[in-house]
Amino acid sequence: MLQHSPIFTPIIVLILWTFVMLFWMALVRLPMIAKLKLKPEEGERTSELALKLPAKTQWKADNYNHLLEQPTIFYATAFLLALIGGGDGLNLTLAWIYVGGRILHSLVQATINKVMMRFTIFLLTSIALLIMAINSAMIILK
Repeated sequence: MLQHSPIFTPIIVLILWTFVMLFWMALVRLPMIAKLKLKPEEGERTSELALKLPAKTQWKADNYNHLLEQPTIFYATAFLLALIGGGDGLNLTLAWIYVGGRILHSLVQATINKVMMRFTIFLLTSIALLIMAINSAMIILK
């Protein structure tokens, strides 16, 4: 049985944050769909619906989708680190950097959507995640 690892806390924070973005997306998107009188069939494909919604409305959905992309690697890496006893110290710090950065990325994308700011945050969180993955490999290959 897997024992509690400190790295579980940033994992659950990012999971809960993903739900925050889901609810934010719904609270903004559904009223806009109603306001524009869009029929359900017009949202059959997300990409087609996105073209019919104002950009500021779509930003929340875009970010929600982003939280279901690269963070899957974070979850796998963090769980692996917990399993092999590497879920503390530097890896825990990197996990918090990743999670904090992803939350900041969400707030930027969902509100002002400055691409270079988002990219910088994405790059920094990606580096933190890469170091976590390398640390995992080093523990396993010892």
